[in-house]
Amino acid sequence: MKKPISIMLFTALFLSLAACSESESNREIREIEPQISQMKSICELATMECYYHNVAKYFEEDASGVLWWKKDRKFWVEYSGIVTIGIDTSLVTMEIDGDTVSITIPPARVFRCKVDENTLSKDSFIIAQNSAEVEAEHQTEAFRDAQAKMREAAENDTALLANAQLRAQKLLEDYVRNIGEIIGKTYTVKWIHMDDSTESDKNNTESVNEIENL
Repeated sequence: MKKPISIMLFTALFLSLAACSESESNREIREIEPQISQMKSICELATMECYYHNVAKYFEEDASGVLWWKKDRKFWVEYSGIVTIGIDTSLVTMEIDGDTVSITIPPARVFRCKVDENTLSKDSFIIAQNSAEVEAEHQTEAFRDAQAKMREAAENDTALLANAQLRAQKLLEDYVRNIGEIIGKTYTVKWIHMDDSTESDKNNTESVNEIENL
């Protein structure tokens, strides 16, 4: 009777080890599947910084003087600015169904817009002849207007925004395919593009806050 009992114990142990091995293997495969946290990090890496060079014009009619001796305040500022464009990672989602990875991605948007103060010098300011005196407060107002116009130009640059989104999509697709190669799967990436209106209210609020904090 001892021999059959030994065989039964060995068989039970073998099945137990096999089950553990299979469970461990499945767990490792699940851990190596595409992860949304990694996708969000990739979108952050895809963020683009674009440099703008422009001239801001300031004009204030009858800024100083009295009666017929009034002067306008008029000057120009030559400046360079940095516009940061990318994908809002909080809106990126993912679902895996077999070999299909569905990724929801919002349109690229303008994150930040700022005049590069390192490009400014006394030569950057061109004051019109017979202009009223230009004070620091007028320069600050000119910078506000410059940043607002830079943001507007970037937000209306559909080619630039499309390029930023395609850049993020390319990096995400490469990531998914590389994961597939590691675990022996050929993933199909399905893109779900969010409508531009989804972020419109959020963008407008952030734009106002950014300008008010200057």
